Amino acid sequence: MIDLYYWPTPNGHKITMFLEEVGLPYQIKPVNIGKGEQFEPDFLKIAPNNRMPAIVDHEPLGGGEPISVFESGAILVYLADKTGKFLPTDRRRYDVLQWLFWQMGGLGPMAGQNHHFGRYAPEKIPYAIDRYVKETGRLYGVLDRRLADREYIAGEYSIADMASYPWIVPYENQGQNLEDFPHLQRWFNKIKARPATERAYEHAAKVNPDVGKPMDEEEKKILFGQTHKR
Repeated sequence: MIDLYYWPTPNGHKITMFLEEVGLPYQIKPVNIGKGEQFEPDFLKIAPNNRMPAIVDHEPLGGGEPISVFESGAILVYLADKTGKFLPTDRRRYDVLQWLFWQMGGLGPMAGQNHHFGRYAPEKIPYAIDRYVKETGRLYGVLDRRLADREYIAGEYSIADMASYPWIVPYENQGQNLEDFPHLQRWFNKIKARPATERAYEHAAKVNPDVGKPMDEEEKKILFGQTHKR
C-alpha cells in the first residue's frame, strides 16, 4: 500500500495519474495547503520542503522498511522503477528524463509564476504578468514542436507526459489558447480522454469540495508568506 499525501494541484495530479494507470493500491492522505497542514511535524518528516505531493511506500521493491519520497518528479521516477512502466530502461530512458526535468525546471515554475502574478498577487504588475504569460507561451511552443512528429513527448506514453499534462490543464488561466498549438492540443485531448486521467481528476472534488474557487486572504498568507523561519 502507498500513502499519497495529496492536494488537488498540478503536482498532485501527476501522481494520481500514474497510480491510476498502473493500478497500484494507494490511499490518499489529504494535505490542505490552504490551512497550513504542510507544516505539520509529521508531514515534514516525509517532505522537508513542506510541499506536497509525497508518498510512503509500505511495500517497496525488494522489501524492507517503508520508503518515503518527496518532489513529484522523483516520485514519478520511483514509481516507474518500482512498476517497470512508463520509463524505459534502455537509451530511451534519457529522452523521458530530459523532458521530465524540462517540466520540473521550466513549464511548472513558469506556469506557477504566471498563476501567481495573474491571479493571486495583491498588486497587478503588468511587467510580471506579461513576462510570465509570454514565457508560458514560449514553453507551450517548445512542447508543440516536440509533438509535431510523435504521439507523446518521448514517443510512447510516459512519466514525461504525466508530469506536463496537469500544467496545461489551466491553460486559459495562463493566458494561452490551445488552438495556437495544434500538436499540443491533439496530445492534450488524447491524454484527457484516457480513463486513468479521468479517474485521477475525480479525486479533486472529493478531497477538496472548494477546488477551483478563489483563495481567501488567510490562505494566500499561508501559501505566499513563507520565509526561512517556516
